[in-house]
Amino acid sequence: MRWRGASVGVLMAALAQQAEAHPERAPAELPTVDVDAPKRTAKPQARRAAQQPKPGAARPRAGATPAATAAAASAPSGAPSVGSGAARPRDMASETVITGEEINARPATRPGEVLEAVPGLIVTQHSGEGKANQYFLRGYNLDHGTDLALFVDGVPVNMRTHAHGQGYADLNWLMPETIGRVDVRKGPYFADEGDFASVGSVHIGLIDSVPKAIAQMTAGSFGYRRFFGMDSVHVGDGHLLIAGEAGRYDGPWTTPDDAKKINGLMRYSQGTATDGFSITGMAYANRWTSTDQVPERAITLGDLGRYDAYDPTDGGKTNRFALSGRIAGTDDAGSWKANAYVVKSQLDLYNNFTYALSNPTYGDQFHQHDDRLMLGANASRTINGSFAGRPMETTIGIQTRYDDIALALTNTRQRVLLSDIDQNETGIVRADKVGEGSVGLYVENTVRWTDWLRTTVGYRGDYYQTHVYSLTNGNNTGDAAASLGSPKFRMVIGPFNKTEFFVGAGYGMHSNDARGATTTDDPTAPSTRIDSSPLLVRTKGAEVGVRTRIIPGLDSSLSLFMLNQDSEILFSGDAGNTEASRPSRRYGFELTNHYRPASWIDIDADLAMTHARFVGSDDGQADTYNQLVAAVAAGATAEVLRGNAPGNYIPNAPSMIASAGITLGEKTGWFGSLRWRYLGSTPLTEDNYFRSTATSVFNGRIGFRDANGWRIQLDVLNLLNTKASQISYGYGSLLPTDQLYKDCYGSAPTGVPAQVCQTGVMDRVLHPIEPLTFRVTVAGTF
Repeated sequence: MRWRGASVGVLMAALAQQAEAHPERAPAELPTVDVDAPKRTAKPQARRAAQQPKPGAARPRAGATPAATAAAASAPSGAPSVGSGAARPRDMASETVITGEEINARPATRPGEVLEAVPGLIVTQHSGEGKANQYFLRGYNLDHGTDLALFVDGVPVNMRTHAHGQGYADLNWLMPETIGRVDVRKGPYFADEGDFASVGSVHIGLIDSVPKAIAQMTAGSFGYRRFFGMDSVHVGDGHLLIAGEAGRYDGPWTTPDDAKKINGLMRYSQGTATDGFSITGMAYANRWTSTDQVPERAITLGDLGRYDAYDPTDGGKTNRFALSGRIAGTDDAGSWKANAYVVKSQLDLYNNFTYALSNPTYGDQFHQHDDRLMLGANASRTINGSFAGRPMETTIGIQTRYDDIALALTNTRQRVLLSDIDQNETGIVRADKVGEGSVGLYVENTVRWTDWLRTTVGYRGDYYQTHVYSLTNGNNTGDAAASLGSPKFRMVIGPFNKTEFFVGAGYGMHSNDARGATTTDDPTAPSTRIDSSPLLVRTKGAEVGVRTRIIPGLDSSLSLFMLNQDSEILFSGDAGNTEASRPSRRYGFELTNHYRPASWIDIDADLAMTHARFVGSDDGQADTYNQLVAAVAAGATAEVLRGNAPGNYIPNAPSMIASAGITLGEKTGWFGSLRWRYLGSTPLTEDNYFRSTATSVFNGRIGFRDANGWRIQLDVLNLLNTKASQISYGYGSLLPTDQLYKDCYGSAPTGVPAQVCQTGVMDRVLHPIEPLTFRVTVAGTF
């Protein structure tokens, strides 16, 4: 055992005191520890008391190494943060802490999929290896991140007013090996969670150091190659961590992805997450060619193979540079923390989702450009006190952010501006410069009334202001501002016989694209007036839950939830205009189980069921449907009616998500894991005519590691070679081989009504999951 700057006697006494108070937490043996004691600002007695876990504290799942537990990341001000193994109480049954070791024990196809360790969360991809993932949680198709707030090292990942979609959250730059822990919250019940957090928030924390240098190489099917290295050294009173990766991947696609990325991280830290600071720099670049989703009819008829692309020039390039810092401390009155960040990112994305529907001559490929500078700073202060003789804790905080954004949407053919090919065609649909700033103020007060009752009351106020300058249409230039207040409430009852009960309720919000708040002219038809969208949208939810450890080794929780979203008008980044959406209502339950009967076996099983529906009627869709009915009466094919009837089903809202897994092995020797994840059938259109098929996939891993840190492992992805879809959609498109295309635009058009031609052929449109895939990893420590 190695110690630096710490007293062995004092630490042993503290461990003995904690083991006596919590015998179930006592380790079987003391781990090897490398300690650098930070300079203390509080009295030792006060510090030890502050670090004592409270009853009902959320602990990392079994199997976490002490190093992974202690390597807590800096979270944004007010968010959960754990240093030196300390833990704050769990406030909801659905609140979860996941260690970096658990994250890295899961075989995954791409970086974002490691977040499937979050119970009830499915992470998919429908377009290339550089584009943000699709996320599904609690009956939401969260698209690329709307209503799921993601943070890495306290820096928000979600991009507001983004060229491809509101809340765009790209995690392809995340290196799983650098993850220390993940803190998960669900529902709008936490005052320190703001934009995009109505369904949930995920705070990903980074490690500060590693005991030995790591070198790792992975090679696998379809041209997969990845090289990763990480090391840390003592510098002054802290650690300097350096990590980097380089990789490429073609995928099973007929047109190879040819994805090439390079990624780097440098981090200097002193102390812990509760008493210390860190400065982190990141750099990332990626480029790729993507195989987008294709119509099911083209595969069925043999016009396209399962892994073919309709437009082989789709794809993109992106880069991201970030610098962030955080500082935290404790004193006799309580604790405080602050962080700040600056992110420079750029994305150029080429997609073609409808093929030849909008432009039968040159096709429907479009280019989205996003170039932004994002700045932010947060701070909070927690004061310990008492109320009527009962322990009380009050937290106040401020969160600020400003985005300086340049955006553009253009029509292209094979990545060439359409107007450069044909002067009669529209090239630039719209181009804008946007400045968007926000301030969030919050306060939370927690009182422990008895040993079995704790309540938290909070309030959050958000203010947003934006200026949009349109480079293409002055009528769409303007200013917008909005504010919302959101009360919050949580209550914890217990523990009784190792069982706790939870209640939560609150209001939340998410921001809309700033361009939608100022747009009055349709960019594709400037003479057409359209409604502007609200800048902020209200959400509200409630949840009750229970968590129990009554069975030794088994941690189980059950949460019943509801979440309502107000009527809103959404900005469509793919079209450059706004489209109406109705209020929605969701309710369901989540059941999570984690069982560790022995040190070498770890089992988990999660199930989430949700009922999701729109509220009210869709007058616009009803009018469209009536026009199509009239066209059918005039002789058009009745197939155009499929999927176009008005209804209350929410497209792509999953009703069932399930997962299960088993991990075997000790710290050395043979190890393995087998994981299963299931995404149930979902409606793809409002009338439920088109539905996706369920996806059930198994992934496996087997390997060996020795006491010196060397490891070899084999990952087998899609173990049963299931022919399923990563994701499916239901909408109208047009291919040159379609009979409707020939009837509308062929050499001898048949006079089909324009409404039918513009609707296209309604069909399932899908992106297949990769087939059976092998990846071999060799890693060593030095």
